[in-house]
Amino acid sequence: INISVFPPSSACIGRYILNMQITSCGHTYQRCLGDFYVLFNPWCADDPVYMDNQAHREEYVLNEHGILYEGVHKHITSRPWHFGQFEDGILDICLKILDMGASYHHGSDRDHCWRNDPVHVSMVVNHMISSHTTNSIMKIPENNDYLKGTKPFSWNGSVPILQQWYNGRCRPVRYGYCGSLASVMCTVMRCLGIPSRVVTNFCFPCSIENPLGINEIFDCTGKNLCGKDKLWRYHCWNESWMARRDLNQCCGDWQCLDPTPLETGRGSTCSGPTWVRSIREGELDLDYDGHHMFSRVNSNYVGWISQNNAKKIKFFCDAWPCGQHLITKSVGSEQFEDITGAYKYELGSVKNKEAYYRAYRRIHPGYCNASNCHIERELSSLKNPFLSDSGINMRLKMANCPMYGEDVQLHWLLENLRSENKNLKFNLCAQIITYSGCPMDQFWKDSVNVTLGPREVKKIPLCISYSQYGPYLCDHNIMKVVAVSDPECGEVLMVSRDIVINRPPVIVKLLSQPRLKVPCTAEISFCNPLQEDMKNCVMTLEGCGLFKEPMTIDLGTLASNQQARTIVEFTPYRLGSHRLLANFGCHKF
Repeated sequence: INISVFPPSSACIGRYILNMQITSCGHTYQRCLGDFYVLFNPWCADDPVYMDNQAHREEYVLNEHGILYEGVHKHITSRPWHFGQFEDGILDICLKILDMGASYHHGSDRDHCWRNDPVHVSMVVNHMISSHTTNSIMKIPENNDYLKGTKPFSWNGSVPILQQWYNGRCRPVRYGYCGSLASVMCTVMRCLGIPSRVVTNFCFPCSIENPLGINEIFDCTGKNLCGKDKLWRYHCWNESWMARRDLNQCCGDWQCLDPTPLETGRGSTCSGPTWVRSIREGELDLDYDGHHMFSRVNSNYVGWISQNNAKKIKFFCDAWPCGQHLITKSVGSEQFEDITGAYKYELGSVKNKEAYYRAYRRIHPGYCNASNCHIERELSSLKNPFLSDSGINMRLKMANCPMYGEDVQLHWLLENLRSENKNLKFNLCAQIITYSGCPMDQFWKDSVNVTLGPREVKKIPLCISYSQYGPYLCDHNIMKVVAVSDPECGEVLMVSRDIVINRPPVIVKLLSQPRLKVPCTAEISFCNPLQEDMKNCVMTLEGCGLFKEPMTIDLGTLASNQQARTIVEFTPYRLGSHRLLANFGCHKF
């Protein structure tokens, strides 16, 4: 007997058991024929996650290899990530996540009726990633303290994280960061059949008091002081493709889901799903958490100088607007795709202003009847004056692309826009900044007097040696260099630059052609570029389809310029395109 089961597009996803009842000669027998899984189907036109582009389905559902984009908006770095949604046991883990999070929106999960709706499924998954009180998949370290867990940036893929959560009785894995949280969510969503991708937003504001304003405070030396607001250098979230029946959408579109719990005026919360187009249009009442997502790509930056912790004054600067660069991995390519235009119209355009005014009235009820001119005047009064308004133009330009162990070389460019001399005293400093905008150690300070003749352009070289920044960098490979004029000289001018220090590369070389169930070898090499020993060196290897468990190799101590070579043998156990990932860690990073 051949039995075909044709689940309708409205069927709830999950594991089903197929039983057969046989009646013969007055006797009835029950027999279990087996079990099967029902998932969302982006190939089916009747399914709410239907995606009509085959190349997009291959990228956003079938591709197990991804890329995370990090760094700063002027220096974007990338690293590979294994989603591993088709690895053994991952589907059962994903369904366990739905079981554990079922009570989030529905109280009881006895009828499973919500599991045919990708909106509710995505909300449950979003909540379970890091917001569940006791059984969330991953925790973010408090105050950047991760001594009691795994370094957040040492993960190479989602599979070990999900397996550790499942095998650890559904206790949170320690620790992750926004990139790993968004990537784990992408794995779960793709595994359930929902097309998904990871998005990175550069210059991401996190403000508690003013949703559409982000304040940074500095002292007169240029040191970034720790305030309530944080300007994240980058932030990752997830986008999933579905038709929102709750919004009367007949066709699928991208929905924004942010699994990272962020502080708001109402406490810590994750966000979404939010229709990306509603963010661009400023239609904040239309969707879940629309005001949060809009503010994350449209907040205004305001910088202040604090004088003796009593008085704050705005300085002249050319601030990079928040949320002006959003990217994701391109379809079928290792390059990134700029998707900023999906979240907001071109800065300064009529449509951009209309959307902003529309959102402003919803976020600030006191302005619900205010004219556009009234809102514009209010916004102008909050912004920093431009450097050109002071008669001076400045910028910091990189002279090299530094790697660990190398000095940082910059050119400080100044231009006098006026026809009279300018005599200014500047304080310069450099400070470690975490990706989430937390200021760390200020490790370098200097002061310089600058004289500019009428219309003169001057270039001043700056050098920060490795011996100055090396002891402070640790896992945070971002530093901020600031030049600020002395407040006692009159108008305060500031220019700053975020600098990424690149990590030394790990080189992977295959020594034989991989074949299914045939042993294969690879050479992993790493060279210590520092003029000092690297201690507690560890190499972590991962390869979905190549070996089932991550491999950790203890390299001990590497002397200066010493090269470590390791031969690894593995047996590919699954057909397909595979990638061997290697991550190096030591006491320095």
